[in-house]
Amino acid sequence: MSADPRGGLAELTRRRWFAVITDLALAAAAVVDVMVLVPDWTPFEVTLAAVAVAGLLLRRRLPWVAFVLVLPGLVVDAMTIAAPIALYSVAVRERRLPPLIAAGAVTFVCFLLPDWQLPELDYLAPSLLYALLYAATPIALGALVRTRGELSDRIADLSAARESERRRDEQDVLRQERARLSREMHDVVSHQVSLIAVQAGALQVSSTDPDARRTAGVIRSLAVRTLDELRQMVGVLRADGAPTLGEKPQPTLQDLPRLVADSGLPAALITDLGTDVAPPLQRAVYRTVQEGLTNARKHAPGAPVRVSVRTSTTTIEVLVENGPPTAPALPLPSGAAGLRGLRERAELLGGRLDATVRLDGGFRLAVQLPAREPEH
Repeated sequence: MSADPRGGLAELTRRRWFAVITDLALAAAAVVDVMVLVPDWTPFEVTLAAVAVAGLLLRRRLPWVAFVLVLPGLVVDAMTIAAPIALYSVAVRERRLPPLIAAGAVTFVCFLLPDWQLPELDYLAPSLLYALLYAATPIALGALVRTRGELSDRIADLSAARESERRRDEQDVLRQERARLSREMHDVVSHQVSLIAVQAGALQVSSTDPDARRTAGVIRSLAVRTLDELRQMVGVLRADGAPTLGEKPQPTLQDLPRLVADSGLPAALITDLGTDVAPPLQRAVYRTVQEGLTNARKHAPGAPVRVSVRTSTTTIEVLVENGPPTAPALPLPSGAAGLRGLRERAELLGGRLDATVRLDGGFRLAVQLPAREPEH
């Protein structure tokens, strides 16, 4: 499933607002720092404080510029909060170690300059240690945040690579299964249907009964057509779902009259559909009528069949109805897979299927589809 772009935009907006509020809060903290440490501002200190605050507002886009702008305020002891903030921003962006060491050394020296006098030996070590912590802590925190971000990006890349590899493995398994199915369909079904076509052709030539010859011709033409469709399906399976060259056109609404006529059933077709229907919808209508005729031939031999395909401004309604059987049903294998496939096809196209047994023993198959193919 794809991510919602509106959710990503909202998250980006929230991050931007958080960054703006954070920068304003840090600038305000720097101003308060000046007001507390330097209650009697001189014009020079006011200028340095203003420059330092402006530098903090630039720390995300131009961290080195922000660092340079806050240093004068640190030298004259006008600001002590702005410098570590700017140094932290530099450490978050800068991956090279020498520039970071140089920035820390400059901060260390600038922190000691305002009140630098040679202190007594007892105070020298604490002063140097405090200055070292003042310069090193922002660098350590910035490097830690930067490393954490890099590790998070690396983990995300590894997760994406693992997901891609998993999908590739699934595609390989699916490809192998499709190849196996194509081999089975070609070796088993194709062989049996070819034998039916050959036997029907021999019967058509050798028989002297006109009805038998006509029936054998229909059987042979249906077997040949089934072989053509089977070869198309084998080609699609072997091509991993990609379009294959040399495919015959898929069945359309114009093939419905021939489908009904070749069914060998007392069937009537009523339709008002044009040719401007989307190809997936045309195939769904064709397969619905085909399945309805097959079920009537298997389960209700001799029963009249009525096929109706109607359209409105919003829907296409397909109805295949047959009466009760007038002869014993043929013992043919059936697993209801055809109806399940029709239901899935209808639902994928935004429609629905209704299959019910009538009170008189007949059967009613109704499929309702949208007049336009849904967008995915």
